[in-house]
Formats: sequence, structure tokens, C-alpha cells
Amino acid sequence: HIADVSYYVKEGGAIDKEAFERGNSVYLVDRVVPMLPERLSQQLCSLKEKSDRLTFSCIMELSPSGDLLHYRIAESVIRSARQFSYEEVQDFLDGKLNLPPELAEPLQRMAALARSLRRKRQERGSLDFDTPEAKVILDEDGFPIDIQRKETLESMRIIEEFMLMANKTVAGHIQTLNSHDEPPPFIYRVHEKPDKEKMKLFAEFVQALGYEFPVDGRISSKKLSTFIKKIRGTEEEIIIENVMLRSLMKARYDVINVGHFGLAFKYYTHFTSPIRRYADLAVHRMLKFYQQQGWHEQLREGLIKKLNKISKQASECEVVALEAERASLKMKQTEFMSRFIGDEFDGVISGVVHFGIFVEITRYLVEGLVHINDLDDDFYVFNEKTYTLTGTATGKQYRIGDPVRVKVVKVDVNERLIDFILVKKYSKKRRRVARQKDNRRKKSPRAVPH
Repeated sequence: HIADVSYYVKEGGAIDKEAFERGNSVYLVDRVVPMLPERLSQQLCSLKEKSDRLTFSCIMELSPSGDLLHYRIAESVIRSARQFSYEEVQDFLDGKLNLPPELAEPLQRMAALARSLRRKRQERGSLDFDTPEAKVILDEDGFPIDIQRKETLESMRIIEEFMLMANKTVAGHIQTLNSHDEPPPFIYRVHEKPDKEKMKLFAEFVQALGYEFPVDGRISSKKLSTFIKKIRGTEEEIIIENVMLRSLMKARYDVINVGHFGLAFKYYTHFTSPIRRYADLAVHRMLKFYQQQGWHEQLREGLIKKLNKISKQASECEVVALEAERASLKMKQTEFMSRFIGDEFDGVISGVVHFGIFVEITRYLVEGLVHINDLDDDFYVFNEKTYTLTGTATGKQYRIGDPVRVKVVKVDVNERLIDFILVKKYSKKRRRVARQKDNRRKKSPRAVPH
């Protein structure tokens, strides 16, 4: 059940025009810049406990193994019987919280079904990467006092899998609305197949590490997913996943469906978050339009023009929001690290470029640069195919994933820059130990951004 934002936000109205310009909500470290007024997002469209709320629902009947048996998409009114936090549900799943049967049994079924859906998705080739995220803890004045790893709970995965299934079902539903060759115009969330040349470079990169990744023939998400499983738990896992992510295309909105490569879905859209994404609001409107007005071929040209404009705006706003969110995080990270000038930390090389190496401090997930001028024991040459810096005299090599120890020498909060100098590059034996420690801290892998 999704809040029926389109009931309150009328197309062409003042709120709608502002929401279109914003494109989405922006989640900064210390605040949220909402797409919609809080009167809507926090009250009328918030599915509060024991309150009647207008919703737009994708009601699905699924088998225990996750097969879709039946669905219907309808306007509805719901009253939430109980509102849980993710932590409360996780405590229940972990056996730390007792609930009455009328609450416990549905939650147990939901968890089992989500595991089935996740398993089926992975079997189809959906890509899952281990991407730890930083969570900045602020004091009452907004100053960062700690940086922790965001925890991904099973309770969160339940909602994630159900949202993925709803988005997929809605996109598939559109294909049934026309008896002709083409379905009616719609907004899809698309993720194109990776560029062949980038995949060739990726294959050369992993070959240098001793792995084979054949690029002859069709590149499928299943092939990439199988390869990820093959290297999981190895010393090279971090290196390879980082380079693979950079080799993939970026997901976006489009009226032309090309499928979602990362999720291995033939049809996919965004239906579940109209409060914070304008594309979802537009999807709701199109679903209602087709339900109420039906589909007429003479409408195609005008609708395609309209939805193209929305898709372009939503995709561009998403990029702007991501850049703002990264800048906000980096600003708070530099503020936090300003107290540590002169201190040493263990880290991992997170990037290699012609002008130096980027190192992520393991404890705080904060990244800074060791400039190549400060690698003064040799003359280093950058290899863009293997993402390495190699000393011409010593043969010493720096590559993504290598564990190192660095000292913080400069922090520029205004420019959001952190400079390190290298204290030590750990030996291969130490590297393996560091990797094993990282494994114990790991979250379970997350899906490629969708």
C-alpha cells in the first residue's frame, strides 16, 4: 500500500510544479530537503498507525517460493494496525522481542517470503555488491562526533524485496494494456547493458589479477553475478567489485523500456515512493489515467512527449541530489577529521589515479588522497588498465584494495579535501589478515542501486 499522493497533488497545480522542479527529496547529513510540503509528507500521506489513509495499492498474491499468482492495482483506504520500526522487527526476528500471534505470524511469513524473493532474484542474475555506507553522528549543534557503518537489517530487506516486486509487477502490468505491438506510453526505470569496451577493459583488469572473465558473446547480468560469487571472500573482492561498478551504466528514467540489467528484470519502474520521487508520482497518475480513461492510440504522441520531459527532469534531478548528498557527507567527514591532524590510521587503497592514491580509513569510512609527489621513494607510473601505480626502479606497486597506514596532514573543510601521507604499506601476509578482519565486520551484500 503506497500513499495516494496524486489524490492531493493535482497535476499542474502550484505544489505539483514545485515538486517537478525539485524532482525528488534530497537527504543531506543534517537535514532533508523534501519534494513535498511536510503537511503532506509527514501527515496526510504518512501511513500512521490507527489512522485512515488514502492509498494506491499493488495487491499481490504470491506462492511461498515467490511466484506471482495474481495481482490487482487499485485505489484504496487503509488503516495501519501497528507501526513498527526496523529495529523492533529485527529484534522480533532475532528472538529478542515477543509479539502476540496476530502480529508474529504475518511478520514470520513476510520474512520467509522476502528470503524466497531475494533467492529467486539472485538466481536470475541480480547483482549484489558489498557497499558499506557511512552514518555520521551529530551533536546538538550539528557537529560530527562519530562516523559509523550503516547497518543493513533483515527487516529492511523485507521491505526492499516487496518494493522491488511491486515495481516490477506494475511495469509488467502496463504490457497487458494494449493488444497491439506496443504497450501504452509509460515511465520505466531502466539500467542498460554495460558498454562492451568497458567490459573488455574489466576483463583485462581481472586477468592481471589471475581471473578469467570471458567477454566474447553476450554480456549478461547472470554472467556478472556468477563471477561476483566466484571472487567473494577472496583478497581481490574489494578491488574487483569497485572496478565492476565503475564499468556499469547508470540507472535512469525513460519512456523506452530496455529492462533493468542490474536487477535482471525485463520490466521495471518506480511506483513505491511518490512522496519523495516525482517519477513515482507520474507513474501513479498514468496508472489511474489508463484505469479510468482506457487507452487510445491517438494519445501516444502527446503522452510520449509529456513523459519524456518528466523522465529527463527526474533523471537530471536525481544526479543533482546524489551530488549534493555526497558533498554533504564529505563536508561532515572533513569536519570530523579536522581534529585528527597528525594522527595515524589504518586504511585501504580505494582508488588509484595518475596523481596519487585515494585511501579510505577503515574505521571511519573516510577517504583522502596521498599525492604522488609524496610517494618520494621512487618514480611511479600509472597503468589505467590495471588501476595501479608502479615504481620504475623498485617495482613497488599500489593497487585498489591494498592495506596501508596513513597520517592525516591536511584537512580543508571548505574544499572538502583530506590529505594523507603514507606511513606504511602492509605486506601481502598482513593484507590477508586485514581482509579477514573486514569479513567479520561485513554486512550482507546489497543490490546494485536501482
